[in-house]
Amino acid sequence: MLLYILVGLAGVAGALLRYGIGLFWEGSYPLDTFVINMAGSFALGCLAFWIEKNAKVHPYLMAVAGTGFIGSFTTFSTFSVENIKLLETGHTAIAVFYILLSLIGGLFMSWLGFVLARRPRKRGEGRRA
Repeated sequence: MLLYILVGLAGVAGALLRYGIGLFWEGSYPLDTFVINMAGSFALGCLAFWIEKNAKVHPYLMAVAGTGFIGSFTTFSTFSVENIKLLETGHTAIAVFYILLSLIGGLFMSWLGFVLARRPRKRGEGRRA
């Protein structure tokens, strides 16, 4: 039962962050959705690698952070509706570009998250003097 509550709370936080970014970038359709989805792909890539390599991580973390927070932060449904709107208004080239850029960009950002999470840290790196 606790897992369901934690996933729900993380989902609320992710949805609110996504909504806030949408308000901040209001009028930048579909750039806001693209940036959110790229950030989410990167974050999930980092998280998935980190969890896989860190045996001390609580088993709920992927469900809470991945499914709850990142899952509600990113949005495939908005991406889909935006592309339908672009196609219906005659912006076929932009829709095709947006679809391809999102697919390639999402895969790249997930890969980059894995690569950066995998990178060994030097002794003392990340500490402030």
